[in-house]
Amino acid sequence: MIRILLVDDHPAVMAGTKVLLEQEGDMAVDLAETAEKAMELVRRQEYELMLIDLHMPHLNGIDLAKQMLAIAPDTAVLIYTGFEFTHHFNLMVETGISGFVLKTSNKEQLVTSVRCALRGEAVLPLTLVKQLRRISVQEAEATGGGSGIGVISNKEYDILKQIARGKSNKEIAENMLVSQRSLEYTLTSLFQKLGVKSRIEAAMKAKNLGLLSDSDFSVPPRS
Repeated sequence: MIRILLVDDHPAVMAGTKVLLEQEGDMAVDLAETAEKAMELVRRQEYELMLIDLHMPHLNGIDLAKQMLAIAPDTAVLIYTGFEFTHHFNLMVETGISGFVLKTSNKEQLVTSVRCALRGEAVLPLTLVKQLRRISVQEAEATGGGSGIGVISNKEYDILKQIARGKSNKEIAENMLVSQRSLEYTLTSLFQKLGVKSRIEAAMKAKNLGLLSDSDFSVPPRS
């Protein structure tokens, strides 16, 4: 029997997920609605896999996973979340987490993710892989972009997407809760990384490099 610990502070989510997994017949799921209860259970019981909500009260799922892995280092861990968390990806990898599962996943996706993690495989939705596609020097050279292009940050990636949607600098600054001057500094750095001189060039270069797709362009970007 595969023993799984599900940590989530939403009773309905826990109950539904437990039913889906235990329908497999070879999985038994214990529930913990708090970090304290989760730590208590992991000290008393050995688990093959822990499925942990990203946003637990008073402690995020990654920090909780780190504490639990200190007790049970051989246990596979998946983060269970309602949205993708690109910004936390590096921290997730450093912690030793196998990947994450969206709470919107259907039964087949959930079970497949669990079994992949149990086999020691990474679990990442394709949408996240696309978001994580950042430009390295080698990739830039391979696409004819030349060398010297640094990694595009998540903030810069968000700006590129808003440029592609035709947002003005003022609108982007308002959306990101920064001043226009701060945004202009970021744009200058972004232009230097991409080797371009304008917003339109930046959007087109990002598209050519695979950072943006046709669907990101709702209207022609403003210069």
